[in-house]
Amino acid sequence: MNIFTRMSNGWNIASNSWAVLMENRRLILFPILSAIALILVILSFVLVALASVGWDIDGLRDIREQSTAVNYLFVFIYYLINYFIIVFFNTALIHCTHLYFNGEQPTIRKGLRFSLSRIGVLLSWAAFAATVGTILRILQDNLGSIGKFVTGLIGIVWSVATFFVVPVIAYENLGPLAAFKRSTSLMREKWGESLGAGFSFGLIQLLGILLSAAVGGLLGWAIHPLVGIAVFVLGVFAVMVLVSAVRTIFISAVYHNLNGDPVKHFNQQFADQLFVQK
Repeated sequence: MNIFTRMSNGWNIASNSWAVLMENRRLILFPILSAIALILVILSFVLVALASVGWDIDGLRDIREQSTAVNYLFVFIYYLINYFIIVFFNTALIHCTHLYFNGEQPTIRKGLRFSLSRIGVLLSWAAFAATVGTILRILQDNLGSIGKFVTGLIGIVWSVATFFVVPVIAYENLGPLAAFKRSTSLMREKWGESLGAGFSFGLIQLLGILLSAAVGGLLGWAIHPLVGIAVFVLGVFAVMVLVSAVRTIFISAVYHNLNGDPVKHFNQQFADQLFVQK
């Protein structure tokens, strides 16, 4: 199967993933809850940091520029909480799509209950990912421009290698390092489809943001700048939430097919043609 066929398959799977979300609109709640939780975490860390310097923004800037063990511990805790929130809600969505593919009725409660049942392995993965993220941050802060370039490359490799890590840690009894290796193995099998879908998701997200900017700018000019800003922010939020949900459904669909699991209620072309092996 050549790269163009694989990328075309990726686009088709992404389209089918969108159809799954439209049939189960309540599933959009998972990325919404995840985004709200992440925003609250960011705000809480900012407030704690400001309080620690007496609400002096200049003091906060000085602390940020210092490379101390306490600062990196702060970074690690921040990464740990963020990774846990993301993987928790993505696991819930992955499980709901698993139920849907098996002809069962997915619900928010079932998804959250499943994530809670896997909380130990989710925490271990979050700690592993936070450790990697903190190490990259240390390298970036202490190796100058070379460090930024190297960590940028490593970050790209990391995002590709962990593409399938959520369903792996959700359904396979593996530790963080083994889950990383397993995800990497799956990515080697379906890199073309993932590339095609990733391009599709990126293009849709870009177009959505541009549309939000255009509508926000028009309303800001016609009514009031604050109205335009509000519409733009809400539009970007909606686009990112939708793309996140569809992307997670895509990952779930590919993972379950690679494992030989049934994908009922998915477009028949998906089951019969899109996953022909090399």
